[in-house]
Amino acid sequence: MERRTLPSRVGLALSVGAAAVGLVASSALAVDYTRRAPIFCSEGGGCAALRSTPVATPLGVPLPFLGFVGFLAVGGVALLAGKRARIAQVALASVGALVGASLLVAQALIGHLCPYCVLADVSGVAGAAIAVSRFVWERGEPPRRTWVGAGGLALVAAGCAPLGVAMVRAASAGGASAVLAVIHAEMDRTPRGKVTVVDFVDFECPFCRSTNAELAPLLEAHENRIRLVRRQVPLRSHPHALDAARAACCGERLGRGDDMASALFAAPVDDLTPQGCEKIATTLGLALAPFRACVADPGTDASIESDRAEFKAAGGQALPTIWIGETEIVGTQPSAVLVGALHTAIQRAGG
Repeated sequence: MERRTLPSRVGLALSVGAAAVGLVASSALAVDYTRRAPIFCSEGGGCAALRSTPVATPLGVPLPFLGFVGFLAVGGVALLAGKRARIAQVALASVGALVGASLLVAQALIGHLCPYCVLADVSGVAGAAIAVSRFVWERGEPPRRTWVGAGGLALVAAGCAPLGVAMVRAASAGGASAVLAVIHAEMDRTPRGKVTVVDFVDFECPFCRSTNAELAPLLEAHENRIRLVRRQVPLRSHPHALDAARAACCGERLGRGDDMASALFAAPVDDLTPQGCEKIATTLGLALAPFRACVADPGTDASIESDRAEFKAAGGQALPTIWIGETEIVGTQPSAVLVGALHTAIQRAGG
């Protein structure tokens, strides 16, 4: 029986194609990981949620950078001819497939899917299947130099294209001064000698809740030196976040803002329903009629939308995002990071 074969030019094209897709996705993610405001990922989406987890920075290195190097290595080996090159391609692509499959499972367990991450992970798995196919079935003459050259150019273009798009979009969107303008506006409202803490929050967000557990004792210990500003950014992916945000706004309006926020953070997520928030308000001693009127007031939702716009203007792309003075802290961080930022801000404020 005649053995099946895979033409070398077809194997080359498929290999370069899979690597190029992975490079585009990894490059786009790498751009967003180095910016306050996302260029490619949507605000509050799966990308932002995953960026706040340890999965995003294994060994302290942003995952997209590792992905970029990996896809570039697989693509580069794919351009070479010979049995050793095919073995190397299988080895490298297999590692990529293992990592990609693991990350897909991790995203499913976390409950957030990042479109660019999924694209990169699927490309890694597909790249391994293609590499094995080339090793087993590829026969015939090595790819011509023109094909190899075209494949190399395709890899370079795939890696650089997102960078070019980012430069154009960043130029039109303005620089860091526009980002800090939002924070400086709050700092200007803070009395001399005090530190401004701007907390962009979603009460259902598990990372916001864990960060609050670390931050709250620090703020309480320095309450005479802190002006805390909470901005509501309820993510649309969280079913109870908007109800909790309304409750927080109304607690603030009725004079129990800090107590309401603490109670919302402490309550089980399933209790952040309209009825659950009313129960919390009653526990805090708030009259139910004014609280209900505030929740139903269109101005409350308008205030939340204003907070969302402020989050975007401040370059926000992941929760929690906390500004302690001029220091931005994104995602879950060790307590030492929060302590260091707060002490530095207090010293700058004159203390």
